[in-house]
Amino acid sequence: MKNRQTYTLFTFFTLYIAQSIPMSFFSSALPVLMRQGAYSLLAIALLKLIKIPWLIKFLWSPIVDSRTESLKDYKQWIFGAEVIYAIIIFIVATLSIEADFTLIIILIILAFISSATQDIATDAMAARSFDRKDTSLLNSIQSMGSFTGSMVGGGFLLLLFHKFGWNSLLPWVAIFVLMALIPLFFIKKIKLRERKVKQKAKPKDMLLFFNQKNIWRQVVFLLLYYAGLIGILSNLSPFLVDIGYDIKEIGGIVGIFGVSFGILCAFISGIYIRKIGKSLSRKIISFLIIVPAVYFIWLSSSGSTDLIFILIGVALVWGIYGMSSTLINTSAMDIVRDGREGTDFTLQIVITHLGAMIITIVSASIGDAFGYKGLFLTQLVIALISFLYVLLFKPYSVKYETMN
Repeated sequence: MKNRQTYTLFTFFTLYIAQSIPMSFFSSALPVLMRQGAYSLLAIALLKLIKIPWLIKFLWSPIVDSRTESLKDYKQWIFGAEVIYAIIIFIVATLSIEADFTLIIILIILAFISSATQDIATDAMAARSFDRKDTSLLNSIQSMGSFTGSMVGGGFLLLLFHKFGWNSLLPWVAIFVLMALIPLFFIKKIKLRERKVKQKAKPKDMLLFFNQKNIWRQVVFLLLYYAGLIGILSNLSPFLVDIGYDIKEIGGIVGIFGVSFGILCAFISGIYIRKIGKSLSRKIISFLIIVPAVYFIWLSSSGSTDLIFILIGVALVWGIYGMSSTLINTSAMDIVRDGREGTDFTLQIVITHLGAMIITIVSASIGDAFGYKGLFLTQLVIALISFLYVLLFKPYSVKYETMN
C-alpha cells in the first residue's frame, strides 16, 4: 500500500514537472532577452499575459469535472492535453525568435491552454486520490514538481539555451513532456474518493462556489497571502541584469540555486504543516514573507552586487515562496466541493494567479517610476498588510461551512 502511494506521488510529481518546464523556460528566457534588448520593466511585465490561459482556465474546468469519473477518464484528458502541448512546442522550435516573435507568442499561448487543461485534470485527480489529512504532503510534492520544472526550465535550459540556441533545444523539451507521461501510463489503479454528489458539474458551479458562507475570507487570503513576495520574485532577473549579471549567471543563480532552495523548503513545509497545523503555519509563513522585502530594501540601498549577498536574497525569496506555495495549495485543496474538485481548486489557484499578475504589473510600473527601492518598499507594505490579515481573520473552515 505504501509503495503504491509512493508511486502515485511520483506520478503527480512528473506531471507537474511536465507542465512547468516549457512554461518556465519561455517565462525565463524571454524576459532576459527583452531586457538585454532595452525593453522597459513594464513591457517585460506585460509578457506575463502569455499566462492568461492559466487565469481563465476556470471557464472550462466544469467541463473536465463533468467528464471525469474514473481513472481512465483522467488519463484521457491528461494524455490528450500533454500531446497537444508537445506538438506545439515542436512547431515553435522551427521558428526564429527575431523573425517570428508574434507567431511564437501566439503559439505559446495555445500551448499554455493545453498545459492549463492538463493541470485541471491533474489537480482534480489529486484531490480525489488522498485523504484531507495527507493533502499537505501531496501539495508539497505538487510544489516540488512545479519548482523542479522551474529549475530545469528556468535554470538548466537557460544555460543550454545560451550554448545551443532556440531551435536545437526546444525539440528535446517537447520529448521530455511526452516522457513525463510514462509513470501515469503504467498506473492501472488509483483509489479515487467516491463522489457523494451524482449531479455533474455545470458552468454555474463556478459562481456557486462564491455563495458559500464566509468564503470571502478564503478569497482575500488567496489574493493577499504572498502578494508581498511576488513583485520581488518576478523582478529578480531584470534586477540582476541591471546590476551586471549576464544570462548564464542568472540561470545559475535564480534558475538553479534559487529554485533548488524553493524545492527544499516546499518539501520541509509539507511535513511541518501536517505536524503543527495549517492555522499556525499560515501565521509563521506570513511573517517570514516580510523578510525578503526588508532584505532587498537594504540590498538596493547599499548598492552591493557581491555574489554572496545576492545568493542570500535569492534563497530568501525562493525558500519562502516554496513554503507559501505549499500552504496555498493545501488550503485550496481542502476547500473543494464533492464532484467539483477541479473547478473549485482551479478557481482558487486562478485567484492567486490573478493577484500575482496584478502585483507583477503594478510593481514593475513602480520600479520603472521610482526604481527598485520603491518597488521593494511597496512589497514590504503589502507583506505587512497580509500578515495583519492572517492574524486578525480566522481561516475559512471546511468542517463547518463547505461541501454544500
